[in-house]
Amino acid sequence: MNLRTNYWNKLFLFSLGMFLGTAFCMKWIEADFWAGEDKFTIIGLEIFYPRERIINLFNSLDNRVRTILGYHLYFDFAFMAGAYPGISSLCMITRVKTTSPPLSKLLLIVAFLQMLAWAGDIIENFYLLQWLRHPVIDESTFAFYHFAVILNWLIAIGGVFCCAVIFLFRKIGSKST
Repeated sequence: MNLRTNYWNKLFLFSLGMFLGTAFCMKWIEADFWAGEDKFTIIGLEIFYPRERIINLFNSLDNRVRTILGYHLYFDFAFMAGAYPGISSLCMITRVKTTSPPLSKLLLIVAFLQMLAWAGDIIENFYLLQWLRHPVIDESTFAFYHFAVILNWLIAIGGVFCCAVIFLFRKIGSKST
């Protein structure tokens, strides 16, 4: 194993541990996401709920749930510190193992794009924390928020998918030769 691969493997394992630990905590916290009789989800807040539902939901939260949601959003910052560097390191591990110059360049670009996805996730959390304190959301801000959310999801999922496809075809190619 060369030095570059060793570095990326260590970063990946550290990131994976941080990702799994924070994901477990956040999943545990989500059990308390109730607004009266209505259950809500983070994925709903991020992607599916319209602006009016988020405003109504945030206005109806009791102090306990508001505090728990705030904790979840702060845990998400630690989650991000595991997720995006983890995806970047996965891209770099795959890049080191690839012999194709175009794929190598693609993986480098996808690895660097994780910084943009991370920034989008930070923006998303700042908006949610702001709206949690003061649930007034104008249409243009909400549109930008959704743009940031969708962009970070596409980049992150795209990075994992890209690595998985390249790794899978690399394995298939090495078995057939």
